[in-house]
Amino acid sequence: MTEPLSLVHAFTFSLFHFMTSEQLFEKAKTLIPGGVNSPVRAFRAVGGTPLFIKSAKGAYLTDEDDRQYIELINSWGPMILGHAFEPVERAVRDAIQYSFSFGAPTRKEVEMAELIVSMVPSVEKVRMVNSGTEATMAAIRVARGFTGRDKIIKFEGCYHGHGDSFLIAAGSGAMTMGTPDSPGVTKATAHDTLTAPYNNLAAVETLIDANPNQIACLILEPVVGNMGCVLPDPGFLQGIRDLCTKHGIVLIFDEVMTGFRLAKGGAQERFGILPDLTTMGKIIGGGMPVGAYGGRTDIMNMVSPAGPVYQAGTLSGNPIAMSAGLAMLTYLNEHPEVYERLDTIGKRLGDGFRDSAAKLGLNYTVNQIGSMFTLFITDKPVTDLTSAKTSDIPRFGRYFHAMLERGVYLAPAQYESLFVSTALTDDLIEQVIAANEESLKAVMKDE
Repeated sequence: MTEPLSLVHAFTFSLFHFMTSEQLFEKAKTLIPGGVNSPVRAFRAVGGTPLFIKSAKGAYLTDEDDRQYIELINSWGPMILGHAFEPVERAVRDAIQYSFSFGAPTRKEVEMAELIVSMVPSVEKVRMVNSGTEATMAAIRVARGFTGRDKIIKFEGCYHGHGDSFLIAAGSGAMTMGTPDSPGVTKATAHDTLTAPYNNLAAVETLIDANPNQIACLILEPVVGNMGCVLPDPGFLQGIRDLCTKHGIVLIFDEVMTGFRLAKGGAQERFGILPDLTTMGKIIGGGMPVGAYGGRTDIMNMVSPAGPVYQAGTLSGNPIAMSAGLAMLTYLNEHPEVYERLDTIGKRLGDGFRDSAAKLGLNYTVNQIGSMFTLFITDKPVTDLTSAKTSDIPRFGRYFHAMLERGVYLAPAQYESLFVSTALTDDLIEQVIAANEESLKAVMKDE
């Protein structure tokens, strides 16, 4: 019985090996919900068939059809030094010879914790987990345990993973309770989640006044990456910090995207605003699945076994992920010039995209900070979810495919930030800017 099955598996593997992206997607839809393991990968927002990626190196992706693209997503952030960065690759190779997981403490977990504490200004203690979603779910549980309160505040358009408490759409006004944004999320959960427009301090204050001594925490992306790149208005983050301090609310910065990307210490270092808790992910695994949350000692000491708030994970602190993360963070910590280079790359791309649009008479909006940026197909400034939604989504879809045809791989949705890496050389930057201009021309011509 074993031999025939082995032959069947080998034959099936050989068939998969020669399938195109389109064929793989059709097959995947019979086996995986929607054919993908994360919704944005399905290209629903832009149309067409998703590309199935075979390999990546430096600034390039190669798909199953052997087409190569300059990469502006970088696995949604973690490949800050480019794909298959040699020190990270070497660290993983060295680690796997000792086995893949122990479910027991390791030296590397302690080294990783010490490195994170030394780099992130507000973090005094840290707990490793397996994803950004796991980190945010744990952080709000700890905040509730610490304060003895039930409700949380989040912002429209800020995404904090697929935990029930975060899948809440905004109501019609600042005092309106959220409603479930996904089947499977209960009304009771939604009742404890309050929402406000991003960059709107008055709305936050109204929510706090309407729910006195009931709000455990406020969670936000200090720079939003999940409605496109949206920056905080001057004074917004400080205003949030002041309100949370005044009302005994735990302030959580979701730095899964911005952490170790906008600066060594993340957005909190760049803006000089310290939260009480920070959630992290992406870069701290060097591309491996990993997350973390950390903050003030008195809050973190609520976490089991030090305290009563339970949170656990067999694969937390996985030795392979810790090895990759240590190599990545050590390099970033020892090479501050990386951040100067990232800022230069981001600014050149942002300015280049703006100049191309202006040259063609298109009053589009480009939001950019450091190595994060988004071209919004709208002539309105984008400061929150409402203004982001003025974007022309069908036109963005045509623009996305025009960029693909010119060898540039963007996020397959308007409402996503792009993330660049140091692997982008000056020549590649110019290629991307030129491709952007030609793509905008092509979209105009088609219309």
